[in-house]
Amino acid sequence: MDRDRDDEEWSRAATEELDVASEELFINMGPQHPSTHGVLRIILKADGELILEAVPVIGYLHRCAEKIGERVTAQQYIPYTDRFDYLAAMINNCAYAMPIERLAGIEVPERGRYIRTIMSELNRIASHLVSFGAYGLDLGAFTPFLYAFREREYIVDLFEEACGARLTYSYIGVGGPRWDLPEGWVDRCRRFLDYFEPKIDEYNDLLSFNHIFIKRTAQVGVISGDDAVRWGLSGPCLRGSGVKWDLRRSAPYDIYDRFDFEVPVGVDGGHDDVPRGVVVGDSWSRYFVRILEMRQSVRIIRQALDQMPEGDIQGKAPRQLKLPAGEIYHEVEGARGQLGFYIVTDGETIPKRVKVRGPCFCNLSIVHHVCRNVLLADVPAIVGSIDVVMGEVDR
Repeated sequence: MDRDRDDEEWSRAATEELDVASEELFINMGPQHPSTHGVLRIILKADGELILEAVPVIGYLHRCAEKIGERVTAQQYIPYTDRFDYLAAMINNCAYAMPIERLAGIEVPERGRYIRTIMSELNRIASHLVSFGAYGLDLGAFTPFLYAFREREYIVDLFEEACGARLTYSYIGVGGPRWDLPEGWVDRCRRFLDYFEPKIDEYNDLLSFNHIFIKRTAQVGVISGDDAVRWGLSGPCLRGSGVKWDLRRSAPYDIYDRFDFEVPVGVDGGHDDVPRGVVVGDSWSRYFVRILEMRQSVRIIRQALDQMPEGDIQGKAPRQLKLPAGEIYHEVEGARGQLGFYIVTDGETIPKRVKVRGPCFCNLSIVHHVCRNVLLADVPAIVGSIDVVMGEVDR
């Protein structure tokens, strides 16, 4: 810098319109990146801080899971379902076991149906806790992650007491749960619910209503209800856009029609305790729907514990179950959306065709649409609000 120039020259130079050339830059976000929630790669086309395009690249976790389902028996395939959405493995077990039971005409006893519903809702809470904590990490808040795993540990302990595993359970098989609940488990579960429910208010004080968090997520990555339906979104991503659709309520399966609970959806800010500035379908709405769903899962579990009868837990399902020829499609409300199995059988013990409808795969498809003309710092906020698990995307 020439410090001998007089003030007039400096002033003139500062006010001149500079002709600065710029060029577009391609950035690889992932596949090894903490904000991609797994081995997801997103190719970002950037002009400075502005993201012009975002293209997801998948397949880094592909394990031929569907083809394996066409090489093993129905009972042998249960452990593979754990590895889809590995944060909600109990729900995956149920999603595959139910259509097989319908095909084979297996009747699961009432107690067994209640147990798998309780386990599914506990797993939904555990999954949403990881989502809550990891989303805070994505945006620079470390403490919520510690709070989330503190509570999740209680749920994992309950699972370990029931089946011996803490992440991939293989507990819900064809015909019902593999083992009955151990003595004292129901009382310990009630104590956990009493302890956990007030903690949700702590999460809101810590993160949900944090001014910086709201600024990072409100009106960011807005997905309209029409776009959410058009792109095949489901779960919290769909309900965050204001669409009140939850299979547990809209198309009840198993015993969900026996419970009283609400279906949370995204709403505009300024009422219903939603901060001002929030709009339906933004990243904050998708996040907050999961917070509200944890309360509803607590309601469902309490009712299930009260209603659960004594008796057998497993229906009659032979080890070498011969499936009658036919086809079936059945889906459940997973932690991240509608998880469905399409199964074709030809009268043998091994299915002829197994096709999985993974909610994360469909939810991820909208990234290319919603991550346009946003800032670089908004991409982790948007992708984190979608809450993908790559095991369910690649399969």
